[in-house]
Amino acid sequence: MKLFVAAGLQVAPVAGPLSPDTIAANTAAALAMARRCVDATGAALVVAPETVTTGFDPGEGVDAGALWDLVGPIPGPLTEDAQKLAADLGIHLAWPTYEAGPERGVVFNSVAIVGPSGDVLGVYRKTHLFPGERRWGTPGDDVLVVPTDLAHLGCIVCFDGDFPELVRIEAGLGAQVVLRPSAFLRAADIWELTTRARAYDNHVYVVAPNAVGVDSGNSVYFGNSLIVGPTGEVLARGTSQPGWVSATIGVDPMATISPGSSVRQGFDHLAERNLPLYRRYREVLEAEAQAPFPLERPS
Repeated sequence: MKLFVAAGLQVAPVAGPLSPDTIAANTAAALAMARRCVDATGAALVVAPETVTTGFDPGEGVDAGALWDLVGPIPGPLTEDAQKLAADLGIHLAWPTYEAGPERGVVFNSVAIVGPSGDVLGVYRKTHLFPGERRWGTPGDDVLVVPTDLAHLGCIVCFDGDFPELVRIEAGLGAQVVLRPSAFLRAADIWELTTRARAYDNHVYVVAPNAVGVDSGNSVYFGNSLIVGPTGEVLARGTSQPGWVSATIGVDPMATISPGSSVRQGFDHLAERNLPLYRRYREVLEAEAQAPFPLERPS
């Protein structure tokens, strides 16, 4: 892994019902911000927020079939301008968008990892759908770790970050930087807690841009984008306004136990795992379960 500047965009979706025009406007606004961000910061990696082309909630009148009609495959019409920008600027760009699956009504919440050549290096499809998202979304079934000349990049999306196992798998596969593009709807303290925990659990950098503004479904987003270092320290924090966060990442995460300390890091969470214990309780770890305090769902 090399030293480089990573950035996360805070973009507000265009107001109004979802349509080809609002999708085009969302795309143009995000890519214009990405260009300004790179000009200002020299970022080599730019990450846009979750479903940046449409906003997260498509609105009550848009079901899975209608959303499928509005989006497309990856690569495809909703990634081609992002691919051109990445090639023009010579950057790595994480471009989140809904993706049309193999048949109408199958829609993935996806992230295209675009390289500086403009090629799509990999696609991650969100594996843990937020409850309301199940109305229009289909979960993915695999993880993603992409080797690049910057670092090995893993990817999760928003609610995925609540599940420690997912980032642990990606770290075990060699991820050094995990991207968490989000349109986070819950409390800001939970957003920060889970983002910092996933970084600290696995000694990885996490670049976590979060949306701002109001989308077509009238969901409101609070920003507070984060870039977190491998010992859990916040390297950059956004406000609730459109813009970006950026930080230089790639410093040896095991050099010190906390930033600026003279004390070296003395442990490695992956290496220190008690694997015999985990194997003994493998059936528990893999069994279907629910919280100790069962969720009461409205009838």
